[in-house]
Amino acid sequence: MNETFPSLVSTEWLAAHLGEPRLVVLDASRHLPAAKRDPQAEFAAAHIPGARLFDLAKLVDETSATPQALPRPDQLAAHLSGLGIAPDDRIVLYDDSAVRTAARAWFMLTANGRDKVAILDGGLAKWREEGRALEAGTTPVARADPATFAAATGVRSKADMLANLDSSAEQVVDARSADRVFGTGIDPVHGLPMGRIPGSLNLPYTDLFNADGTYKAPEAIRAAFAAAGVDLSRPVTTTCGSGVTASVLLFALHLIGKHDTALYDGSWSEWGADPATPKAQGPEA
Repeated sequence: MNETFPSLVSTEWLAAHLGEPRLVVLDASRHLPAAKRDPQAEFAAAHIPGARLFDLAKLVDETSATPQALPRPDQLAAHLSGLGIAPDDRIVLYDDSAVRTAARAWFMLTANGRDKVAILDGGLAKWREEGRALEAGTTPVARADPATFAAATGVRSKADMLANLDSSAEQVVDARSADRVFGTGIDPVHGLPMGRIPGSLNLPYTDLFNADGTYKAPEAIRAAFAAAGVDLSRPVTTTCGSGVTASVLLFALHLIGKHDTALYDGSWSEWGADPATPKAQGPEA
């Protein structure tokens, strides 16, 4: 197929294209510990027909000091190979997670140079609500030749973020809920004091979705960023608790054609845990 592969596909689109050669569907669900959900068990119980499990829990660079760091290129290549995914395959990602982990998978793949990667709009919840087919169990696949990836691009380190405090070259936008960003207690997710990187803006990732779980239209996405104080003519780096919902902001920016963007992968898990980093806490002055 020669047409441009979209970045966001509808349930109708996927139902029409399901089973096509070189189209792979991946369940990229992962959940916060408090949800007490098992992605592997849920996948085995019900998934989109032909889907394979993209196990985000395994795609963490355990050699990095950054909490929940993006995987090394060799890790990612090995995982895709084990899923039988060839370098030229088209990929559709979905999740059934409150924190929209398909966006984390999308960033992981595209930052490492993978193209033809889409997210299923509305995820498994919309697919299920529409009464579309599901299947249980797991089907073994033949290992594919591994791709070769270079280091991920568009990723910021703690050192980069510290330097940005002085230069303000990049706007920093936090995807967490406002109570976690501007509160003064203990963050219920990561157990750190609430707060934010000084000078950062706040756009909760949940503001980018319609009531049915689909992404808002481009003009509404633009309006949401503008309302948060973001100047879309300037570079943006996103942050959150651990680099997951920050990826939702990056995907939304991608949908409106903005690409001078980056992810602070360590996010508040790293910044908030370091006593040496400057922090802002409490309501905006």
